[in-house]
Amino acid sequence: MNTIAMIAAIGENKALGKDNDLLWHLPDDFKRFKNLTTGHKIIMGRKTFESFPKPLPNRLHIIVTRDKDYKTPYENCITVHGMEEAIALVKDDTLSFIIGGGEIYRQGEQFANKIELTLIHTTFPDADTFFPEIDENIWKLTSQEYHPKDAKHKFDFTYLTYIRNN
Repeated sequence: MNTIAMIAAIGENKALGKDNDLLWHLPDDFKRFKNLTTGHKIIMGRKTFESFPKPLPNRLHIIVTRDKDYKTPYENCITVHGMEEAIALVKDDTLSFIIGGGEIYRQGEQFANKIELTLIHTTFPDADTFFPEIDENIWKLTSQEYHPKDAKHKFDFTYLTYIRNN
C-alpha cells in the first residue's frame, strides 16, 4: 500500500509557525521527525525548503512552487509546480511525507491517508501559519503518546497518529 503521511508539529490553536520558522524547540520531536522521514521522499513548499540551512540528509526533497524559474543547486531536490505533480512522484513508494507549510498541507490533505502530528499543549497567538482542521469524520485517531515538559522541552506535547477513514 502507498502511504502518504502529513507530518507536523502544531500548537493547540493549530499554529505551525511564524515568519517561516518554528515557535518552539522540542529535541525529541526533531528526532521523531528524522526517524520517520529518513530514507523517504518529502514534499514541501518552497518557503519550507528555504527555511532549512541545507537539504535534510537521506531524503529526496520534492519542492512545490508556482515559480516556473525556481531552481535549487542541491542534489536530491526536485522542483515541481503543483501538488498533483508532487504526488505523481511518490505514487509507487510505500511511504512518503508531506512536511509543510500550511498551504501545502491544505493542498496535500486530499492525497494523504495518514497524519503524524505532534500536538504541543499550548497556544501560539503570534503564529501566522496554521495546520488545517482535522475532521474526525474523515480521520480516526489510532495512537497517542504523551510527553511531559522537562529540562529539554519547554512544553508538554503528545504524538498523535491519524488514519483516513476509508
